[in-house]
This record gives sequence, C-alpha cells and structure tokens, in this order.
Amino acid sequence: MENSHISALSAKHAGLDARIKAETSRPMPDTTLVASLKKQKLRLKEEMAAQH
Repeated sequence: MENSHISALSAKHAGLDARIKAETSRPMPDTTLVASLKKQKLRLKEEMAAQH
C-alpha cells in the first residue's frame, strides 16, 4: 500500500514538473502560476521524503 502511495506522489510530482516546464517555455509565463506549481511540487517532494 505504501509503495503505491509513493508511486502516486511521484506521478503527481512529474506532472507538476511538466506543467512548470510548459508554462516557463511560453513567451510570457504566468509567474504566479509557476510559483504555485513549484510550491505544490515541493510539498509533494517533502511528503515523499517523509514516507521513506
């Protein structure tokens, strides 16, 4: 069960990473959105670290 939870968190982390890359590659990225996505990504990373 714990392994599947970590896998789900990892998938969400990768999805956020893709969204950040897509947004920052636009001509005029939404810096507020990018900051929000980065905070979400950090929270997921911290949660994954706590699972180990």
